[in-house]
Amino acid sequence: METKRTWIQTTLYSGLGCLALLAGTGCQVDVGGQTLPSPYYMSDDVQYYSEGPEFKLQRESDAMEAYKAEQEALQGNY
Repeated sequence: METKRTWIQTTLYSGLGCLALLAGTGCQVDVGGQTLPSPYYMSDDVQYYSEGPEFKLQRESDAMEAYKAEQEALQGNY
């Protein structure tokens, strides 16, 4: 009788523990093909990233143009 009672208590506490872990995670979940947000999304801090340049490789492009202009200037001297 005692082992059955212990088994029932262990199962009950394990189930409650799993339920508490699932309820406390607060992460995104995929339900029926929909990605649902965390339940805490309204209280999350907003992250702002300033807008960068439209062309991602602007410095590389500028360096290539400067090199090309330098090469043309050297070609003109000969």
